[in-house]
Amino acid sequence: MDALILQAFNGISLGSILLLVSLGLAFAFGLMNVINMAHGEFIMVGAYVAYVFQLLLAPAMGGVEAGLWFLAAIPAAFLVAALLGGLMETTLVRHLYGRPLDTLLATWGVGLILQQAARSIFGAPNVNVVSPAWLNGGADIGAGFLLPYKRIFIIGLVLLVVVAMYLYLYRTSQGRRLRAVMQNREMASCLGVRSRWVDATTFALGTGLAGVAGCALTLIGPIGPSLGTFYIVDAFMVVVLGGVGSLPGTILAATAIGVTNTVLELGTTATVGKVLVLLAVIVFLQWKPSGLAALQTR
Repeated sequence: MDALILQAFNGISLGSILLLVSLGLAFAFGLMNVINMAHGEFIMVGAYVAYVFQLLLAPAMGGVEAGLWFLAAIPAAFLVAALLGGLMETTLVRHLYGRPLDTLLATWGVGLILQQAARSIFGAPNVNVVSPAWLNGGADIGAGFLLPYKRIFIIGLVLLVVVAMYLYLYRTSQGRRLRAVMQNREMASCLGVRSRWVDATTFALGTGLAGVAGCALTLIGPIGPSLGTFYIVDAFMVVVLGGVGSLPGTILAATAIGVTNTVLELGTTATVGKVLVLLAVIVFLQWKPSGLAALQTR
């Protein structure tokens, strides 16, 4: 039973990471139909924001072990990534709407530029972000199994982000405009909704959430210029499986992929487990192409 609990926890932990990585991508892709190949690089930006905070602000905020700098780095990562995403949308992506191949190539080029900028500023080798002392260790569930506090913190952070996204979508006027434009852009524009402003704010929100994901990933391992490339394929898989632009579908898809991947890795290797998950997603989409929770319209 302890081993089963640990495996389920690992699956939920992986699913929470995938959810945090893909949450912003789901709404930007669903709203604007833009395949943002630079999404992984905004994850990298958030991770390096945490690294900069560790170098510059940790000594003035009680030291690295206190962890106050890390708590401050989370909203800072959101703001920095959101500002860069908003700049990218207004200067580049906005002029390529309706041209999916062009947006794919353009955002891929932006991703390469961001990677090279990170190499020039921070160097090519990976760097480590020291975790706060209160995140070291884990909760003992018996039989020598520990639930790491780092993973528990990430799950709690993801729950907080999901609640914030729900309140934004269903309890604010900007969220209602976003849902209106996603359902029927022409009708929403006729009713006075500034659809291009909605596009810009949603794209910035998506890249900001990617920055938060990057900040959280610093708790798991070293970071480097290619950090985001390890998650971008899984992020798109979550978006497609969950149903484009659906918050419940994205949550279900991330959890399902995380748990399934963890279970399959028990009897195979990590690579074989990912391949089997990909095949399972392809088979499911053949049966239900719209995903787990497609947008219902009349």
